Amino acid sequence: MIDTIKLVLDKSMFWVEDIGLFQKETYNQTRGYFKLVQNPTKGELLRGEYKPRLTIAKRFNCSGRFEQTLSIELSLPKLLYGNNFIELTNSDFNIVVSKLSEVLKTMGIRIFTSKINNAPVSAIHYSKNIILKDGLTPYILINKIKESNIRLSLDIDRSQFRNDGYSYKFHSNTYEVTFYDKMYDLLKGKVSSKRSIEKDNEIQLNLFEEIKKAERFEILRMEVRLNNRQKTRRIFKTLDINSPLNFKDMFNSDIAKKILLYYIAELEFNRPAILNYNSANPKALLSDLIINNPKLRPQKILELYGLRQALENYTERELRGVFNPKSYRIWYRIMQDSRKIKVPDQQSPLSIIKESLIAFAPVSPVDFDRLMINNDK
Repeated sequence: MIDTIKLVLDKSMFWVEDIGLFQKETYNQTRGYFKLVQNPTKGELLRGEYKPRLTIAKRFNCSGRFEQTLSIELSLPKLLYGNNFIELTNSDFNIVVSKLSEVLKTMGIRIFTSKINNAPVSAIHYSKNIILKDGLTPYILINKIKESNIRLSLDIDRSQFRNDGYSYKFHSNTYEVTFYDKMYDLLKGKVSSKRSIEKDNEIQLNLFEEIKKAERFEILRMEVRLNNRQKTRRIFKTLDINSPLNFKDMFNSDIAKKILLYYIAELEFNRPAILNYNSANPKALLSDLIINNPKLRPQKILELYGLRQALENYTERELRGVFNPKSYRIWYRIMQDSRKIKVPDQQSPLSIIKESLIAFAPVSPVDFDRLMINNDK
């Protein structure tokens, strides 16, 4: 569902009751430009008091006139539950709006709930917590995800494999897709907030002692972060999602599911199918390639056989980097052939993530409590 959201309201949609609660971050008296901020403190978060990050700015609008705006950025599950292990459903919308209105009052901001409903969305993070059992860990799946070659056609500037392999993300200026070990991230947040992936992780550190004992289940978290309205419009158009870019309409589990599945499909497409085949030994690999691909010439069989052996020690990106840039055309042809190859047992390791997204069963307070109780047995 939705985790983080950023709403941007114009001056007609809110009023400030106590400007003294804000601090100056940027101020240019000559130009009349200013930016005031109000963020949750570490002490508040540790006490379990979650608040959004607020920014009041006066800037030029599209018509060239100065206009005051209010940006509200927050994690909706943390607002409602004090953590984002528990996930929201469509039925939570009115409760979220009511809670947000109450919290904003304590921060010196008044907004009618109808205005919150229709507030324009500047950025949105759709996410899913995937419960893993039977010895499967996020570390294993993240390393499999890393094997997928994220092509430049996806507007990717760079990818990062960090925290000793417990997180992986690929991103550009407009969006980001990230996978990480939810429990490991909480552990890193206990050491230092700068080491964790999530913002405001202090609010859920009270779960640390319970989570630390969790040996019977693991949580892989997937997030798709759409960082501006232009990117959101493009992806909505690609997926044929007809929805206004406002809070009420984008608070929708069907939209979240569709977007998350789209990026898993991109990962699966870019992952060489030959990687999904595990042979007993190199001789068995060669035999299976020949038997299952009778129309391929021996030269092509040996070419793909060598590729599979090389991919045992290199990722696709690393292997590409080994070769001279002049040979990239040949390289891409080989990789295209590898996606068409027929081998036994081609189930993708990403199928577990895909199945969880198709089911899209939210982790509820009851589910999370049961997992913790079962873990203590």
